[in-house]
Amino acid sequence: MARKFFGTDGIRGRTNSLPMTAEMAQRVGQAAGAHFLRGDHRHRVVIGKDTRLSGYMMETAMISGFTSVGMDVVMVGPVPTPGVAMLTRSMRADLGVMISASHNPYVDNGIKLFGPDGYKLSDADEAAIEALIEQKPRLVPPEAIGRSRRIEDARGRYIHAAKSTFPEELRLDGLKIVIDCANGAAYQVAPSALWELGADVVAIGVSPDGTNINDGCGSTAPQLLQRRVVEEGAQLGIALDGDADRVIVVDEKGRIVDGDQLMAAIGLSWAKRGLLRGGGIVATVMSNLGLERFLAGHGLELIRTQVGDRYVLEAMREGGYNVGGEQSGHIILSDYATTGDGLVASLQILAFLIQSGKPASELLHLFDPLPQLLKNVRFGGDAPLDSDTVKSAIAAGEARLEGSGRLVIRKSGTEPLIRVMAEGEDDRIVEEVVDSICEAVKAA
Repeated sequence: MARKFFGTDGIRGRTNSLPMTAEMAQRVGQAAGAHFLRGDHRHRVVIGKDTRLSGYMMETAMISGFTSVGMDVVMVGPVPTPGVAMLTRSMRADLGVMISASHNPYVDNGIKLFGPDGYKLSDADEAAIEALIEQKPRLVPPEAIGRSRRIEDARGRYIHAAKSTFPEELRLDGLKIVIDCANGAAYQVAPSALWELGADVVAIGVSPDGTNINDGCGSTAPQLLQRRVVEEGAQLGIALDGDADRVIVVDEKGRIVDGDQLMAAIGLSWAKRGLLRGGGIVATVMSNLGLERFLAGHGLELIRTQVGDRYVLEAMREGGYNVGGEQSGHIILSDYATTGDGLVASLQILAFLIQSGKPASELLHLFDPLPQLLKNVRFGGDAPLDSDTVKSAIAAGEARLEGSGRLVIRKSGTEPLIRVMAEGEDDRIVEEVVDSICEAVKAA
């Protein structure tokens, strides 16, 4: 059954428009709180956020919702999404909330929910919460209303947890690292963690003002980072997104290393050291065919899922894998975290560099990706993919790529976009296939 509010990564939209209104945030708090009221203990929810202006409004509304159904609230302020997951578990909370629209512009916001185990919610939990949102809230009597408090050391706790994933025998002394925090949730914690491990840190994207999150910076706009790495003579550049659950790396020559290459590097490194579980890694249908072929050449398997890091994690848990992620930079290392963590993944890459003694340009470009093209088409109707014209264009594209490539068309779970991706041996054919399908979608 189609979900009304939840997409591939929580609830997301333009602020002050449904579903991202204060009223809806309160209802989500009431519904999620009621769903996770289990047992007779004092129930607790941890709420974190990124740096966008609307975070204050959404946080206040959610506190109102949770406390009205009897949940105590712990506010931790701006911290990365994986920090909320970690704190939910360590504080024995019943629920975790991250208020963030990830890589989207500041005018958007979102609500990501974590269960008491620190994992993103299942489809069943989200469906149950959606049903409660549309019902009259279960308000508690006055004496049972929840309390709220803010803790000031949340960022320090996350820094400690992230640093503990870095090999104890290694230091970052002698490494110059440029890190772009996208003016987002990691603007304090990520540079601090690298500095504490000994790196010479050049930090950019660390001056949030409520409106500049992801604005010309971060993992979705790495051009500034590319320039600074070369100008500074740095050994590595790290670009996080607004809530720091994804990472893109830049080598010392200014070349981008995407999530596929990062997964290949970590997977191969861990396999050689006997640390990789499951005999492969998990990625989505968007990962490049070159990654699949590279892994196969080293006796490793690539397991594909639908788009969304929570689907990657579900497959990892079911199959016993400990490395997975997305081409966009969500890297999940389940030995250390319950969700994608850009800083933790960066530390694994840095450990790989130190142990190898090779520059990033030699170490992190492990395979040649097949020509791949992704284009987005914004739509205003209900179901453009149901159009006969679009279906015919897709069928024609699949026929042209048969045996030499792949075609993936999907509706975005976070924005009103149709994403059209094709890859194959011939970049000309790839471009023609994508363009023809995009034109059909626009016409529909």
